[in-house]
Amino acid sequence: MWNGSTHFPNNLAIYISSSTRSFLTPIKSSATQSRTSTATTPPKSGKATMTRPHTSSSESPLMVHLLLCCTFLLALAAPATTAASVPAPALTPAKQNMTWDVEYILWSPDCQQRVMIGINGKFPGPNITARAGETLSITVNNKLHTEGLVIHWHGMRQVGTPWADGTASISQCAISPGDSFTYEFVADKPGTYFYHGHFGMQRAAGLYGWLVVNATAEQDEPYRRDYDGGELRMLLSDWYHDNVYAQAAGLEQKYDHFQWVGEPQTILINGRGQYDCMLGAVTRFHRGIDRRARTCVRGKEAKLCGDEERCLRRSECGPYCPQSQCAPVVFDVEPGRTYRLRIASTTSLSALNVQVQGHDLTVVEADGNPVEPFTVPDIDIYSGESYSVLLTTNHTPTFYRSGSFWISVGVRGRPPKTLPATAILRYTNSRFPWPGSPPPATPAWYDLQRSKDFTHRINARRNAAEAPPPPRTEQVNRTIVMLNTQTLVGGHMKWAVNNVSLTLPATPYLGAYFYGVQGSAFDASGEAPNGFPGGYDIDLPPANNSYETTLSDRVYELPHGAVVDVVLQNADMRRDNDSETHPWHLHGHDFWVLGYGEGRYTSGRERLNTEDPPLRNTVVVFPHGWTAIRFVADNVGAWAFHCHIEPHLHMGMGAVFVEGAHKIRELDVPREAMMCGVIRTTAAALTPAKPGSSAPAPSAHR
Repeated sequence: MWNGSTHFPNNLAIYISSSTRSFLTPIKSSATQSRTSTATTPPKSGKATMTRPHTSSSESPLMVHLLLCCTFLLALAAPATTAASVPAPALTPAKQNMTWDVEYILWSPDCQQRVMIGINGKFPGPNITARAGETLSITVNNKLHTEGLVIHWHGMRQVGTPWADGTASISQCAISPGDSFTYEFVADKPGTYFYHGHFGMQRAAGLYGWLVVNATAEQDEPYRRDYDGGELRMLLSDWYHDNVYAQAAGLEQKYDHFQWVGEPQTILINGRGQYDCMLGAVTRFHRGIDRRARTCVRGKEAKLCGDEERCLRRSECGPYCPQSQCAPVVFDVEPGRTYRLRIASTTSLSALNVQVQGHDLTVVEADGNPVEPFTVPDIDIYSGESYSVLLTTNHTPTFYRSGSFWISVGVRGRPPKTLPATAILRYTNSRFPWPGSPPPATPAWYDLQRSKDFTHRINARRNAAEAPPPPRTEQVNRTIVMLNTQTLVGGHMKWAVNNVSLTLPATPYLGAYFYGVQGSAFDASGEAPNGFPGGYDIDLPPANNSYETTLSDRVYELPHGAVVDVVLQNADMRRDNDSETHPWHLHGHDFWVLGYGEGRYTSGRERLNTEDPPLRNTVVVFPHGWTAIRFVADNVGAWAFHCHIEPHLHMGMGAVFVEGAHKIRELDVPREAMMCGVIRTTAAALTPAKPGSSAPAPSAHR
């Protein structure tokens, strides 16, 4: 389990529930975690158990003699068998079974109570820790009385189980209120992942949690022997006090009534933050973000701990009370050790910077893939990304030098209006439970080159079997260039790809292809555009380019096995010389990041990295720049590719790849995952379409 505890100074005790402590305590060894097997699980107490009948003491000797005689006779009658000839029991792959009730809850993640979406009455959701190759079976009961629900397993490739990807209108129907759906899939590769809601803006409402996959003994990880102190975990998110329904309504208003979601009120670490005060001392840097910034007053908050209405009922008593849901996150570590710190970002909007005061970070994993190690003082992380970094506890606490250090998480890439989140790294031999200095300042939000320098240093780990090289450029079967723009469509503010803003149909694409009803389920008269007009000037707003933007639910159809290059091209937004960074996430795949560049991408002239490009599932495209990726369309199904900023996706910033369309009919798609839209209305007459003749696959292979 991972190292973390919660400390409250001035002898203020805290009693953490078992579920909360499991989220904050350190991981010593993944090998000690329990595994279940359908073939070896013993019966639970109270179920199909046999009880021994009562016997008096006079009956016991007779019973013993009879049993011994029977045993002796059976032994004589049995054929002789050597130990070597006894067949070993067949090993059944381990399987974890879970049942989740997803429901509205009242919670105070930043010391302010709001309505959230929780799982089994808690926020964040349960931690999933699996072994590579294990099957995860998660039954989700939708107890949200007014809305549908899906859960996406971010980073799981879902090979052979595309209906379990958890994308409404793409891979499945939303789970209706009162209904249930079982996601069953294989945790196919080791790495740092997470899960989150993928219907409406439910991720921003708190529907998310950890999904960590450990390597098997046979697999190992190339950096496993580089740390001896266990694991720490930081799941980062941003939190709004306006609920997601108000946010979505504002985004959907026309013309001058449009309301952007604005900046979040709080940054959360493992689901905890502080809105109206800071754990550490306030500096000029913090007052530059919020002139009202102040340090949490422990004595004042201690008086609130017994307030029945505010504290006991609403959990709004500040971070230092036993009932607090916004308590400080503290990681207890031993000196002289190296720890693996897993960091993942499920933010709705914010790009973040993470630094551990006085400690360097060595990056070894990105999105579940090993990278060539490099050391930095801090890292930038965008929504949808995950990293593993190694941290060595190499300080020696003294009487004058605390053995406790701030972990600071601040906003990058946007003018910050949200104070940094803080946690504490505390040595077990520290003389002081609290850091003696203020939290460090976040690097300047506008220092874009710093972000680029960090991103450009990420390359595949050399000689790692888990980091295969990409197919050669001459094997590429298709190149798609995607222009990212923001514009008005019918008076509504939209994000668009190649002047098309994505709308999703009522019928899941996967079900439409499986049942052969593409023509009635969505616009199948053509594909989404393969590029944008050559005359489009990326340095001018869309209104100055005279190209109309439309709404569409068309898809890209990719032959099974095709090698595909995608170039993400950033451009002006509605205002001149205004462009943003976008993190793009591809479902069902890892892809190779071939390179980044400034200005407009020119085919054949750009320098691409085909020697050691990193494998990722999420990649950023910087303002007024481009990013090139390559992947093999070898995973049959319908897969989303979209900006991971929640309101941008809500406003149409995405695309859908349908891979191996003729092979979708060969899948064992569960009927209950597709009973919506035109499939539901014509269910009695529908049977899966017969597999068509297989088209020859392109020659390139991964």
